[in-house]
Amino acid sequence: QQSVDYLYTSTKPSRFHNLFFVRRIKTKYLCTLFYIHNIYIAKKYKRMNDSKHLVEKITEGIQEKKGKKIVVADLTNIDDTICNYFVICQGDSPSQVAAITDSIKDYVREETGYKPIAIDGLRNTQWVAMDYSDVLVHIFLPEIREFYNLENLWADAKLISIPDID
Repeated sequence: QQSVDYLYTSTKPSRFHNLFFVRRIKTKYLCTLFYIHNIYIAKKYKRMNDSKHLVEKITEGIQEKKGKKIVVADLTNIDDTICNYFVICQGDSPSQVAAITDSIKDYVREETGYKPIAIDGLRNTQWVAMDYSDVLVHIFLPEIREFYNLENLWADAKLISIPDID
């Protein structure tokens, strides 16, 4: 009522009105910050669940083309990492590495609708890296995988071995 009266009168609001107005703005601002923080947390948990689902679909795509020695490195509890998960596997030949790459790309797109941001290494198919933002997939030839040994590079990560399907 007082603010409406102020609009129709030529008098300035008192100091009390100004303080009340500032408190109202601060309250709205704090409520807005709290709301934004809750949205951020909700999106973070949704993204983590999406990442887990994505990892499941990636491993299914690998198993579809008989990829071997699948290891999932869970990096969620490690600070300052570029992603939440590494999925590491190997194929016996360059043509199998390329087939696994295509299988992952197609299977994940069909099941989740996600497309990789980037795929690198398709020219020589010794080490192909697929970037799904929160999940990085590495597909190696056996000797290249042994040389780089990514599993030991992330030794403080939780490593999950997935059994081969024969």
